[in-house]
Amino acid sequence: MAVNNHAVVNQIDAVLKKFHDCRERAQCRDLSDRPIEEAKHVETLMYAAIKRLAPPGSAYIQQADLLLESCAPPNPSFTVSPLCGILSALRDDYESGRLMGIAELIHADLFSDMLSMAQYFIDDGYKDAAAVIAGSVLEEHLRKLCDKFGIPTVDASGYNKKASLINAELKKAEAYSSTDNKAITAWLDIRNSAAHGKYESYELAQVRILIDGVRDFIMRRPA
Repeated sequence: MAVNNHAVVNQIDAVLKKFHDCRERAQCRDLSDRPIEEAKHVETLMYAAIKRLAPPGSAYIQQADLLLESCAPPNPSFTVSPLCGILSALRDDYESGRLMGIAELIHADLFSDMLSMAQYFIDDGYKDAAAVIAGSVLEEHLRKLCDKFGIPTVDASGYNKKASLINAELKKAEAYSSTDNKAITAWLDIRNSAAHGKYESYELAQVRILIDGVRDFIMRRPA
């Protein structure tokens, strides 16, 4: 279970192609003979890809930040080749599936088991129990994502934050897209209705969508 590695590798390949195309037009491998705007464009694309695609706090981001911070004044001639190396390493780890850590694998397996239980209940027509289980898996996964992105899960008074607030804070931290944020809001509404006995406010088909949606979300956004 992993992020959509194929899509990420394709994104990285597109950026690396920009770098290699620029290098083919250059006499010097560090692009020092190319217009500064062209070299800076390639440098920015590679750095942005690393920041966007690498796991938060990972060695890829740390090395890229250190590289650019150490170049004063900024000079793409000193940074483009090392950035290419960092981005290529990130690509290799995505392609080989090495980016998911042990903790993420454990969480994924545990949540998969619980979603299988929810699936068992829904197949037998027990939509309310299934909604509670799937919703609980979703909330716990959101809290794991908070840990991953350095977002506190308790407020100033020491109480657990509501799942709706956590969802908003994760979206603000760009842990996932606005589309995911809206879907999670709908899923949490079903869970809350089930937990408070409002069983008539949702249907069995919606709980099936909830289970499938949570399973897909966890696969795409491991924690």
